[in-house]
Amino acid sequence: MTTRSAPVLADRLLTPSLARNVMLAVAGSLVLWVSAKVHVPMYPVPMTMQTFAITVIGMAFGWRLAAATVALYLAQGAMGLPVFSGTPERGLGLAYMMGPTGGYLIGFFLAAVVTGWLAERGWDRRVSTTLAAMTIGTAIILATGTLYLGALIGWDKPVLALGLTPFIAASIVKIALGTAVMPFAWNLIERFSR
Repeated sequence: MTTRSAPVLADRLLTPSLARNVMLAVAGSLVLWVSAKVHVPMYPVPMTMQTFAITVIGMAFGWRLAAATVALYLAQGAMGLPVFSGTPERGLGLAYMMGPTGGYLIGFFLAAVVTGWLAERGWDRRVSTTLAAMTIGTAIILATGTLYLGALIGWDKPVLALGLTPFIAASIVKIALGTAVMPFAWNLIERFSR
């Protein structure tokens, strides 16, 4: 990946340093933990806020810090902390991570990297490019989750009905929310830095 051409929100709000990066990675992993536990009633499945948090963290932190943040979150889960949606009820640690949701967890990391990389190219400033970045990040999560699920349970099962279609409506809501948040945050920063 090439060097960034545009600062991300984290760079504009706090001077880059190792201490800042550690603080943001820990805070971001806590946000991901909370976002996994937020369940909004929605049809056909309740919506968590994880994909929203992943894509916003990616865009706000840039790809390197977002990758470190999601890696920390995944490490917390691998150690058995109940940071994922459905934990501890559906298991903990590596056993949970290797189960049906494992592909989505891989997608979290990939989506954070890609949305962070796009933000470093200025895709987080305008509604149109933010919408595209949020859509790409969400598509990565859904695609990796669905592909992993199909490999795990077999393609003779209704994989799309289990791993993709139940999440489309909620994904649209979270993409719209993220598309509103990022340009708005930049607008506020620009207004207050004058």
